Parts: sequence; structure tokens; C-alpha cells
Amino acid sequence: MNALKSLFSVRGPRELPVPLTIGEVALAAAELRVSLGGRPVLDGVGLRVRTGEVVALVGPNGAGKSTLLAALAGDVAAASGTVRIDGRTPAEWPAPELALRRAVLPQQAALSFPFPVEEVVRMGRAPWAGTVREDEDEAVVADAMAATEVAGFAGRPFGSLSGGERARVALARVLAQRAPVLLLDEPTAALDLRHQELVLRICRERARAGDAVVVVLHDLALAAAYADRVAVLHEGRLAAEGPPREVLTEELIGRVYRQPVDVLRHPRTGAPVVVPRRDP
Repeated sequence: MNALKSLFSVRGPRELPVPLTIGEVALAAAELRVSLGGRPVLDGVGLRVRTGEVVALVGPNGAGKSTLLAALAGDVAAASGTVRIDGRTPAEWPAPELALRRAVLPQQAALSFPFPVEEVVRMGRAPWAGTVREDEDEAVVADAMAATEVAGFAGRPFGSLSGGERARVALARVLAQRAPVLLLDEPTAALDLRHQELVLRICRERARAGDAVVVVLHDLALAAAYADRVAVLHEGRLAAEGPPREVLTEELIGRVYRQPVDVLRHPRTGAPVVVPRRDP
């Protein structure tokens, strides 16, 4: 951990993020085209994400969701088009300053060394080493572990955890980073019902606190319940984007997923609930 903090602290003074007001564009992409292994994956995708909102990326397998998230993070280079985080392209930010502005949760959380859980979460604080906010480390790490319900096994080796426990520890690390843009790739995939809801409530809480949150989801019910906007990807293009009640229609979902569906309404919230159409 000390070596990781040194990697960031030796770079000299950094330009710390200036808090944006709710509703300002924190992350913007325009006409993104990405190819992987010679195969086009994204074809002209544009997306704007504002502070204070949760945007869910949904779509069938292979639609380009994870690639779009990686391109938004600056982790995958675009063949053409632009991404701007806090007004600049990812390449224009030095790595330590980019890490102060966006935090990324990948699909797989793997470590080569048997770090205890608390140290894994503390890795999220590395970008703040040597800044005026370094003194917040202890409190921020404790808050992140409490929010994700991992404090009870803080001393256990990361490698000894179940898949769902690892997923929550990885999310705690991202939360500890305290970046104003959160990019989360399938954070609920390995989780039980309770912790799926917990993770999406955390996303909403971070948005209410002023963050911009982009989350890849397969569960359309979770997307409808917690996202302010849903972006539906289909064959590398943006098929639709907008509020869940406007986007998650029987026609669109049936066409994109090639599966007839019924779109019902949740009895308490009125949010769309997508149900596969089945023969009796």
C-alpha cells in the first residue's frame, strides 16, 4: 500500500477537482467508435452524464456496454470520437489527476497478493496521497466499508472471500476513492437480492450527494427502479436513451433482446417491470 501511495505522491502538486453544481455535465462522449481485435464494437455512440444522476447502460450480451464504460473511463482508446471528463479528454489528465475525477469498478476483482480486506479498500485512497485530503483516509475507508457491509470481515484475506463478498469489497474501494464520476461495470452480478438493492441504493445516494454515476446492468427491473436515465445499446449503437418509463417499452426491448416481453408497472412505485412473455 505504501508503494501504491508513493506512485501518486511523487508526481508533485495536483489540480484537485472543483465540485460541480447538480445538473452540470461531468462526463461527455461524442461519436465514439471503438474496435477490438479488428471487430467494430462501438459505432458512433454519444452520451452525456450530469452530476446528480444515475445512468444505466443496458443491452444484450455483446452490445458494447462494458466497452463503452471502459472508453468513458479512458481505459480503452477510441478509433474516433471524443470523451471528456471534467472538461478534458482522459489523455489530457495526468494519471493521478484522472484518478481523482473518475473511479472505475471492473467486472472482475482479482488480486495477486493476499491483502486483507481493509487494505484493499484503502487502495482507493492512493490518489489522495500528499494532498490536503489525505487526513480523511481513515474516516473515508471506514464509511465505505460500513456502506457496503464489509467491515465485519475487514481483516480477512481478499482471496478467501466469496464472489459476492469480493464484489462488495471492490465497490468499497471505489467508494473510498471519492471521485465525482463513478463508472461501475455489473456491480450486482455476483450479489444476492439484498445486496443488489444495497448497491443500487448506494448509487442513488452518491448521485444525491452530487456524483455522476454510470452503471452497467443486466437486470432491467433494477435499471428501471434506480436509474434516472437508461441507455439501451444494440449492436454497438445507442438504440434509445431517456427516462426508464419512456425507454423500456415492449417494442424496443422485444426487438433489441429478440425476446417478446410484457412491460408491467410495479404495484408500489409504478416503475416499469419487464417480464419475458411465456406460453401458459
